[in-house]
Amino acid sequence: MDAKRGDGGGSAVIAPLAWLATSLAFPVAWFVAHFAGLVHDPVPTSLTSGAGICGAAFLLSWATEVAQLDIPRALALAVLALVAVFPEYAVDVYFAWRAGQDPTYTAYATANMTGSNRLLIGVGWAAPVLAVWFKYGEREVALPPDQAVEVRYLALATLYSFIIPLKGTLSLLDTAILFVLFGSYVRAAGRTHHVEPELEGPAALIARLPAPARRAVVLAIFAVAGAAIFTAAEPFAEGLVATGRQFGIEEFLLVQWLAPLASESPEFIVAVLFALRGAAAAGMGTMISSKVNQWTLLVGALPAAFALSHGGLEAMHLDARQREEILLTSAQSLFGLIIISNYRFSVFEALLLLLLFLPQFVYTGPEARIVQAVVYFVLSAGFIVASPSVRAGALALLPRPRAGARAGGG
Repeated sequence: MDAKRGDGGGSAVIAPLAWLATSLAFPVAWFVAHFAGLVHDPVPTSLTSGAGICGAAFLLSWATEVAQLDIPRALALAVLALVAVFPEYAVDVYFAWRAGQDPTYTAYATANMTGSNRLLIGVGWAAPVLAVWFKYGEREVALPPDQAVEVRYLALATLYSFIIPLKGTLSLLDTAILFVLFGSYVRAAGRTHHVEPELEGPAALIARLPAPARRAVVLAIFAVAGAAIFTAAEPFAEGLVATGRQFGIEEFLLVQWLAPLASESPEFIVAVLFALRGAAAAGMGTMISSKVNQWTLLVGALPAAFALSHGGLEAMHLDARQREEILLTSAQSLFGLIIISNYRFSVFEALLLLLLFLPQFVYTGPEARIVQAVVYFVLSAGFIVASPSVRAGALALLPRPRAGARAGGG
């Protein structure tokens, strides 16, 4: 299976090479700084390790695109799903692991998880739609029918997420349920129609190599990026906490917003680049899939890491703020789900998601969190009432009895 090929022009090679070289430079710089002991203070440690994670995330995104040429569809989906959350996973799981030994770290694990999830919808979902509007003047993006798999599993994960703040814990039961949900999602996605990937930029450049060389390059990228993320996760996480203490900035907010920016920004940029090439639906598909991954695999990993570190079956106990943060995250997820339930995403809806998200940087008190969650609930109900297509799409997400059950027994 061959990748789509460009026109062979010089710019088609130079620009992707520049992207690859720049992205590789960040992990290499981190390796030098880390192993040579060049950084010690919190701020330079956070900057160099965060840059290493960001560069590694770019490299992983390109390598996984190319890997689809060499592995079966279902396995490719599983690998892509794991890689999509790996940079965020490494940082957040570190916090959960530390929480097993020091309960104060539970707040940081929750902060990182809620921040990454809300950033993904508030900015990640809006970005490709707004990009295609600015470049092409298109005011709406139509999602392909096979996106129904992601939308349905996002609905299940979102509904389950409301249970967590109600019971006030993250436990191994949540891990089991969310991991099963993730596995079911991967299996269902593997049965969808396979479309050969249309590779662009660095991914297309790597795909032009002969098969043995291409596979070797992909494996090398996985190794370098994985090593960078693995070695940078702890210094980055601890550096953010120490930076907050050093400058009198609330650590919870730094962990909630700055950490996800380092790990999520490559996904956002890739989605915007898809949109600028006229493939906004593909960019949106990536963002929705990432949300499913984070709501299942990432959240489910936290209590597992906590229990392993703690050495028992005890659950992570959430305080009032953490429960409010998860409730707000669930409410935002519900609203995002409602507006894409008709498989159309307009500029108005994208702007609304973005404008509702931005005040969360400024208004961070408990009253603000509750008000923001209520706003999401009210708007979700309003869209269902006001839009017949959204209402039909939302109703279609509800489980339906099978034909045999409707017919009755006897």
